[in-house]
Amino acid sequence: MLVGVDEAGRGPVLGPLVIAACGVPPEDYDLLIEAGVKDSKDLSSKRRDELEAWFFSQSETKGWVASVVTCSPEQIDLAMLDDGLNWLEVRGFSEAISELSCRENVQILADACDVNRQRFTDRICERIDGWPWKNSAMKSEHKADLHHPIVGMASILAKQERDRQIEQLKEDTNLDLGSGYPSDPKTKAALAHLIVQSGIHNEVRWGWATVRRFWETNRTGDLPVRGQLRTKQQSLFKNDDARI
Repeated sequence: MLVGVDEAGRGPVLGPLVIAACGVPPEDYDLLIEAGVKDSKDLSSKRRDELEAWFFSQSETKGWVASVVTCSPEQIDLAMLDDGLNWLEVRGFSEAISELSCRENVQILADACDVNRQRFTDRICERIDGWPWKNSAMKSEHKADLHHPIVGMASILAKQERDRQIEQLKEDTNLDLGSGYPSDPKTKAALAHLIVQSGIHNEVRWGWATVRRFWETNRTGDLPVRGQLRTKQQSLFKNDDARI
């Protein structure tokens, strides 16, 4: 089985980081190329929808496999206060791989999220259930999603899941959130409704510099910190979580 692993949503100030792993038998690899699978960033939303549906339709008859792991903004913030985003991704990549149904004859290729590709690989392998698997190996490459369709397919699955969660957040807040990236004007405008004096919405990444700058410019008092109680607990969006 040839397996690719990639993430979507590392940089946004809103919503989750999503990691996907997917695998196909070696004899089916050319089908990914023929279908036009590539990095999700190089595909339209419509084309990503089509390729995701195509992948899962093939999975029903060809034994293709996939898994998706979601890291919430709260998990991201707490990781930033602890061992950092790279370690969160190490744990997420290893979890996504461990959730696949295949356990032998597996060749894994990950899009490296660390400047040191081998270190990234080693850290993931240390956390994969039962690794090393029989006749299996793993390596990481920078920009693997651009050069390898199996990693491109993983990037599509991760992007699709993140987009669904952002769409749900738009419905829940009745706001046009844009892409969720700090440079997006729509996202910037939405922050005024998500970062209020009484607290910060749970789907915002509280630890991002964008949030700190907005708070310092537009709000008063200390910036709320995940996992730390505020002097006066208040509710936001009908959420009574004392961590706000």
